[in-house]
Amino acid sequence: MKHPWRTLESVATPEGILELRQRGEGDFLITLGPTVLMNSLAHRSEAALGQLACEPIRGRGHPRVLVGGLGMGFTLKAVLDALPQGGRVEVAEINPVVVGWCRGPLAALTSGAAADPRVALSIADVAELIALAAQGKAGRYDAIVLDLYSGPHAATDKLDDPLYGQRAIERMRAALVPGGVLAVWGEAYDSGFAKRLRRAGFTVSTQRPGRGGLRHIVYMARLSGAPGKPNARQALTKGMISD
Repeated sequence: MKHPWRTLESVATPEGILELRQRGEGDFLITLGPTVLMNSLAHRSEAALGQLACEPIRGRGHPRVLVGGLGMGFTLKAVLDALPQGGRVEVAEINPVVVGWCRGPLAALTSGAAADPRVALSIADVAELIALAAQGKAGRYDAIVLDLYSGPHAATDKLDDPLYGQRAIERMRAALVPGGVLAVWGEAYDSGFAKRLRRAGFTVSTQRPGRGGLRHIVYMARLSGAPGKPNARQALTKGMISD
């Protein structure tokens, strides 16, 4: 017989009540209102997202990765496991309470990934950090990994969505080094998002990790070129992103 859920912490947010719940020793939920955002026993797509994002860049000496969304830390752990010791990871999490959970009651799930010395955690909107890199106000990334609730979907604004619209994709391209990787988690496949990625000059593939049950989507988008050697498209469009 399973133990009942108990609420460890409940926080009001503009989107609703954010809660961390626990049942037994290692069974956790993060909920937002009536919606389950994450379940600690179902995270194969998050782990695959981090691993797939970093496999193409693990041979680089000091790769720099931006992760948007901390969640329970499973994507971050997969990123760290795939990177060399010289790698550096910046995590943008918009809610500070989630950072506290990953450093506290959830830490054992990821062997303390949020406290790894290679990690810098920022309480920030990942779109703002991407814009800074795209404008040359911060260093560019070898990989950008987006692990945000729902991901791209058919109702996404095709031009102006802050992360999945065409302008946002152009900013992400500008924020990546040549040969850079953009990896995005999604609940279901959105052909429009894949088309926008290709339109921006990415080579795109998708995977549904695991077998059976609910299988989410991982979009893998890659730029051509090698670090330090801008490809032709980047050279032509350099400086065009200004918002």
